[in-house]
Amino acid sequence: MHTIKKLNKISPVIYDYLPKENYNVSSHLEDDSEGFIVRSADCHGMDFSENTIAIARAGAGTNNIPIDKCTEKGIVVFNTPGANANGVKELVIGAMIAASRNLPEAYDWAKTLKGQDGVAALVEKGKGQFVGGEVKGKTLGVIGLGAIGIMVANAASAIGMNVIGYDPFLSVDRAWSISMYTHKAEKLDELLEKADFITLHIPQNDKTKGFLSTPEFSKMKDGVIILNFARGGLVKTTSLFDAMDSGKVKKYVTDFPDDDMLCHPNVLAIPHLGASTPESEENCAVMAAKQMRDFFETGTIVNSVNMPECIVPPSDTVRVTIIHKNLTNMVGQITNTVAKYGLNIADMANKSRGDIAYTVLNLDHEISQEATGEIAAIEGVIKVRVI
Repeated sequence: MHTIKKLNKISPVIYDYLPKENYNVSSHLEDDSEGFIVRSADCHGMDFSENTIAIARAGAGTNNIPIDKCTEKGIVVFNTPGANANGVKELVIGAMIAASRNLPEAYDWAKTLKGQDGVAALVEKGKGQFVGGEVKGKTLGVIGLGAIGIMVANAASAIGMNVIGYDPFLSVDRAWSISMYTHKAEKLDELLEKADFITLHIPQNDKTKGFLSTPEFSKMKDGVIILNFARGGLVKTTSLFDAMDSGKVKKYVTDFPDDDMLCHPNVLAIPHLGASTPESEENCAVMAAKQMRDFFETGTIVNSVNMPECIVPPSDTVRVTIIHKNLTNMVGQITNTVAKYGLNIADMANKSRGDIAYTVLNLDHEISQEATGEIAAIEGVIKVRVI
């Protein structure tokens, strides 16, 4: 019986993929559970036990999980990229239109007419102050062409916008999904100089924090509208305020407002609603549960943020999985140890990702605790598991 602790409220659809005959999934389990499913809970203060082998984040961002610490302990961290992409895409397109047409300001003003005489006449008289432009024919710059960025780009093309995409790390597989009408910018400056709207869809890390700052704002069109449904730290706040005060940035739409932004008239603040739809939450839960089950039952790793991808089909043989450092002769030492105990390797897979590697062995016979202990004792081996 595998134990998986829920650290947040998760859609009950997970129980369809983690059946109770084999999985005890609950928020009331101890912290030495084999796995954790999490949404927003902060895991940085947790002391993971040797029993823990996997954490699944029901969402794309993993800032709330101590990735380096998990890697050192041989804990596979999964996320669910693309599961909430449609929900975010719809909100980005809706917010872009709302900002362009001044809908939030118009809405607030209309409510002030409550109780006054001749509301219809007052509406006609006052509506001119909220005139805004259409998005058709305008240029949208999409920074980051992952699952969400591509969906936003394609949706914008479908409503008649010119789309420029920028992503120096765009994969071939992702490229196949992009509309033929999206122009790929070779340099960020090309996008900044041409876009009427700019939307961010890149992860936040040490390299991307403050991605948009004074130098980037200076290259943009006057009156540009910026949308940030990725992470708040991607935009340097002081530079943004200067750009808004000067008229360089007409509006800033963010799903990650801070206290200062709530007071600025040019900020459209949304309380982190990007993936807050029943559909997105269910999609994320399903993907997280499937990935966890595949790893527990077969050793397959897909959509991990800290381990190499390794897809291995189910097997009737004894399977041993080894997470280890990506060092010379590691596989040789592992296979020599297996041979020492007279065990035949029927099949093997080895994948690496930077400094970490993952080896899967299919053996014709059961392996003893003594043998697995000797494998675990090899310098550089982090975690050994028998399935």
